[in-house]
This record gives sequence, structure tokens and C-alpha cells, in this order.
Amino acid sequence: MAERERDEVTGTETTGHEWDGIKELDTPLPRWWLWTFYATIIWGIGYTLAYPSWPGLNTNFKGFLGTTNRMELHRELKAVQQARAEKLAGLEKASLQDIMKNDDLRTFATRMGEAAFKVNCVQCHQAAGRGAYGYPNLQDDDWLWGGTLEAIHYTITHGVRYNPETNEETRQSEMPAFGRDQILEPAQIEAVTEYVLKLSGQEHDARKAEAGAKVYMEDAGCNGCHGDKGEGNQELGAPRLNDQIWLFSGTREGIMKQVSEPQHGVMPAWKGKLDKATIKALTIYVYSLGGGVGS
Repeated sequence: MAERERDEVTGTETTGHEWDGIKELDTPLPRWWLWTFYATIIWGIGYTLAYPSWPGLNTNFKGFLGTTNRMELHRELKAVQQARAEKLAGLEKASLQDIMKNDDLRTFATRMGEAAFKVNCVQCHQAAGRGAYGYPNLQDDDWLWGGTLEAIHYTITHGVRYNPETNEETRQSEMPAFGRDQILEPAQIEAVTEYVLKLSGQEHDARKAEAGAKVYMEDAGCNGCHGDKGEGNQELGAPRLNDQIWLFSGTREGIMKQVSEPQHGVMPAWKGKLDKATIKALTIYVYSLGGGVGS
């Protein structure tokens, strides 16, 4: 066998390959790299023997350990479900008032409700229920439909304006479109807007607000839903107008737009989508956010 050429500079043998006068050196790989490479091969073979791997005609090799991460997860989830089964059963059977009286059950329901809220409710009500434009803040005490345990539970169960044709128990209310349907003249809408600004303690045109009071009380009959002093009516889902908490916008332009062509939100009915225990847990969690009121 002919001796291979050696590089004059490094003294390393060449491979015999040459490109445009450039010769390739046959430099050996570092031993540490080779041993690492061999170790990975051995580890790979061992892994395929320990865990399910090689396919067969009807099934696959199950591995000497007889387990997988998925199997371990299923075992852990089953253990968690068994541990929760008793509390879930208690949560489903107990009334909302009884849950609140039981410290252990209330804590369990609150944590379960928080988890369910993060999955189903944050898309609209945002993290921790702080709300957004068109979506109520659940941390304050300004409730459209009531902030008692029973009221919150009913709203979560049946929703708001959710498929009223098939869901007769859904919360239902609708504000007339005083401008679009030409119920009020533009001047009347402008006047009643100034009156609402006055009710909510904002800057307003006093002269127009005085005329707006008549529109509010007589011409449009706004007090029939919102109350004589703008205190709202939770039986009808009519919001308060004498504070500065707004579902949509409390600016002059926003109020005028709502009077002329109102927006109406929709909340899903969770009955049939979530089980009874989860709906109760959501109720307890929403109540605990700070805005819940006594029965």
C-alpha cells in the first residue's frame, strides 16, 4: 500500500482529495468527541429497550420499564380526580350559602373557580375580572343584574341575551334606539346627554341639562329603567347613570351614541357547557373578586 502524502506544514497525512490545488488533511477526531458519540449510541439503544419503541406486526415493543410519560400523566390525573371526587360531590350537592359557610369547601371552590375562569372567562372579562370596553368589570360593586351569589349564579348559568329564542331563561333587556328609530329629535338627544353627564357628576351644559331632565323623565321615559336619579335597576339590567363606571363610554360622544343607537352585549349561557360544580365554583370565585354583595 502506497504511503499517503504528508502536509509539509503540519506533518498530517492527506486524504488524497484535492480541489484547485487545495489538499484535504486527514485530521483525526478528538477522542473526547468519539467517546461522546459512542456513548450517545449506547444511550439510544438503552432508551429503546427501556421504553416502548420497536414496531411489530400487531403491536410494538413495550419496553422493560413498561411505562411512558403519557401513562404517568394519566396515573397522576386519575389520582388527582380521585382526591377531588369527594369535594366535587360536596360542591355539587351543597347550596351556595352552605359553601360560603364551609371554609374548606369555599377555598376549594374559589381555587377551582379561578382555574375555570382563566379557561372560559378571561377572553372577555380579562385577567382577575377587571373588564374591558363592552365587558363588565367584576371587581367593582356596580352590577347590571345583581351581585348576590344567587344573581351571579343565574347570570353564569343562563347568560345575557344568549339565544333568547331557545333559551327563555336568559337575561334579557334592550334599550330603545332613540335616534335611529326617530323616537327623539336630535336636539332632545343632545339635551338628555347633557342631563346624563350631570347625573354622573361630569362637566355639562346646565341649560341643556335642564331641558334634558324633561326628556329623561317624560319624553323618553328613561327613568322607567334607569331610575329617577339614575340609580339603575338590576331587575331590568339597566345600568346606573349616577356614577362614572361605564360599560361602553362615558364621554359626551359615547353617551350620545348609546342613546341614539345603543350597543347590547351578549354573554354565553354556561348551562350545558360546564357542569353544576364548575358553575358554582365560578360563582364563588366571581363573588370573591371584591364586588359581590350580600343576599
